[in-house]
Amino acid sequence: MAEVRVPFLLGHTEIAFLFHIERQTSQRWRTEGTLDEPDLIASGNPYWLLSTVMRLDGEGDRAVDRERLATYKACIPLGYDLPNKEQLPVVVGIQEAARVLGQDAQAISRWRNRQRIAEADLLLSGSPLWLLETILDDGRQRQRTIVAAEVAALRAGQRPAQKPRGRRLTAPVTRPPRQPPPAPQTFTSADHDAAAEFLASVLAQGYSVTIKPQP
Repeated sequence: MAEVRVPFLLGHTEIAFLFHIERQTSQRWRTEGTLDEPDLIASGNPYWLLSTVMRLDGEGDRAVDRERLATYKACIPLGYDLPNKEQLPVVVGIQEAARVLGQDAQAISRWRNRQRIAEADLLLSGSPLWLLETILDDGRQRQRTIVAAEVAALRAGQRPAQKPRGRRLTAPVTRPPRQPPPAPQTFTSADHDAAAEFLASVLAQGYSVTIKPQP
């Protein structure tokens, strides 16, 4: 991890760690509105300032484990608290770094695996995060292309919304109501045409037909 000052941020995994809960519980808190909207969306993933998460401490039966909080902070030696997201520096994930450097996300992942890009300033919920300045400084040192328009957009707070989770909802298929089935009829050999017409009519309405011969 690079030795730079970074704000204390948490993803769902870190929130679950602090509160001794399952990750799915943290996700449900957000869905239910218990957890505020994310302070940051990076590469489509949500992150919260520690100050935002700590508002849940002592609310109902929710309590932050102080030892785990200390462990979390120890993993970010130069981390610092921010009271609100207005003071949050520009933090990027793999997708934003790719756009800044004119690459695709797979290229950034390869560079990271081969140590050909700056070490991530944060690793949250399994995903790397960098300060924008870290990516820019590293790009200049390696003489890489930097897309000025993407840098300006990020500094202006413009980035894609969170990627959708779960199964996509689709509108139910509406079928027109069927007419009630016609009353049973009995036909003899002399009613061949009528029987064929009746059979065709019933099948056209989507019903099946069982023929029971009688003596």
